[in-house]
Amino acid sequence: MQPLLADALLVLHFALAAFIVGGLVLVWVGARAGWSWVRSPTFRYLHLAAIAVVAAEAVAGYACPLTLWEDLLRGGVRPDSFVGRWIYRLLYYRAPDWVFTALYVAWAGATLVTLRRVPPRRRTA
Repeated sequence: MQPLLADALLVLHFALAAFIVGGLVLVWVGARAGWSWVRSPTFRYLHLAAIAVVAAEAVAGYACPLTLWEDLLRGGVRPDSFVGRWIYRLLYYRAPDWVFTALYVAWAGATLVTLRRVPPRRRTA
């Protein structure tokens, strides 16, 4: 049961990372393409909150709680399942901590700049 929960948590973690990375890219693309949904305040502020939490954790030197929980469920062993192995490879890279902190802070900065340059708008009826 624990490996299954760990894999489910890993999939959730990957989805969150995809939301953070893909969300900003989609805002840039969508602003150029005229997609109105990329200006949704709910989407934009949830996106900002997600990357802000990740960047703040990194600056404070805290490990992501999702990573810690997954490690606890796995007992420190890498995933055995097909899905677990592939998502693990896509999500976790080897690099010094400062590299990830710099990337997270830069992405949070890009998200803030994008919020200003492509502001969210409420729909009018």
